[in-house]
Amino acid sequence: MPDPPGALLLDIEGTTTPVDFVTRVLFPYARERVKDFLLRRASEVRDDLALLRSEHAADRGADPSPPPWRGGAPAESLDSAVAYVHWLMDRDRKSTALKALQGRIWEEGYQAGHLRGQVYPDVPRAFARWRAQGRDLAIFSSGSVLAQKLLFSRSEAGDLTPFLRGYFDTTTGAKGDAESYRKIARALGQAAGSVLFLSDVTAELDAARSAGMATGLCVREASPASADHPAVRSFDVVLP
Repeated sequence: MPDPPGALLLDIEGTTTPVDFVTRVLFPYARERVKDFLLRRASEVRDDLALLRSEHAADRGADPSPPPWRGGAPAESLDSAVAYVHWLMDRDRKSTALKALQGRIWEEGYQAGHLRGQVYPDVPRAFARWRAQGRDLAIFSSGSVLAQKLLFSRSEAGDLTPFLRGYFDTTTGAKGDAESYRKIARALGQAAGSVLFLSDVTAELDAARSAGMATGLCVREASPASADHPAVRSFDVVLP
C-alpha cells in the first residue's frame, strides 16, 4: 500500500468471525425457526414476504427452478414462503429478502440470550488499535445491516459497535460489483484508494481492487487460494 489507509472495510464470515459460527449456528437457527416466526409476525414482515415473492417470480426460470409458490389460502402462501427460504439457503443465495428475514429471526435469538456473536480473538484489539490510530472502520457483508449490528453489539467480546462507523449490505450492491465499493468509499467520505478492504473471498477483493481500494486476503483457516492479494493471517499484523 503506498499510503496508510484512512479507513478499513471488513467482511464478516472468515474475516472477523469464524465460518463455523455462521454455517453451524446462525444459519440452522434461522432455518429451524422461519415458519414459526412468519406465523407469529407475518404482519410485521409483509415487505420482506413481498420481496421474497418477487424474487421467486424472477427465479422461476432458473435451473433448478424453485419450489412452486401457491398463493391460495394463507397457509399455502406461508408454506410456499418457507419452502422458498429453505431453497435459497440450500444454495447460499445472497438474497436481500432472505437476509432481511434471517436478521429478524436472529434478533429474537440475541435478545433471548440464545445467540452470542463470535469474533476471532485478534478482532477486539485490532478494532481498538485502528480507531486509536484515527482510522474509520466499516463492515460490508451479505448479511443484513441488522444482522451485522446484532453480531457486533452482542459479541462474546462485548459491544464492539462503538468502534464501527458504517454497515453495508446487499442493498448497497453486490459484493462482486466494483461499483458497490465506490459507493461505500463515497459514503465514508474517503477516496477509494484510501480504503483497505479485508475479505476471505478473492472475487470480492478483485472487485474492490477494480474500484481502487487496497486489499488483503484473509486466510484464517486455510492456505491462500490466490497470490493476487496480500495474505492476512491475523489482524495483529495489519497496521500494527
